[in-house]
Amino acid sequence: MTLLIGYVPTPVGEAALEAGFAEAAARGDDVVIVNSPRRGATVDADLVDTAADAALVARASAAGVKARVDHTDHRPDLVSAFEALVASTGARLIVIGLRRRSPVGKLVLGSDAQRILLEATVPVLAVKPSA
Repeated sequence: MTLLIGYVPTPVGEAALEAGFAEAAARGDDVVIVNSPRRGATVDADLVDTAADAALVARASAAGVKARVDHTDHRPDLVSAFEALVASTGARLIVIGLRRRSPVGKLVLGSDAQRILLEATVPVLAVKPSA
């Protein structure tokens, strides 16, 4: 089977990556690391380059996991992009990282992570960084 890991190069993304690699290694799954540009962004600091892609795949390999990086453009909707990848890969699980947000921030701004948790058609493993 396959796991999808939502990844950005931040502590939150690293937490998702580590949890996803551990889950995939334990179950013998392949991994698709999803790193896509933000909506409307022409330049995005969270988008990793080809050298970082290779490093991520090497980290997965060191963890005993076969992986590839997907840079699907999620305009206009991140949840739809994840659902399309679930359909095309047959993924059984989505792994995402969560960051700390105030209750007001959650109410006013909404959250792609929250929408993935509520709307995904497969189980979602949500993790937080340790620090």
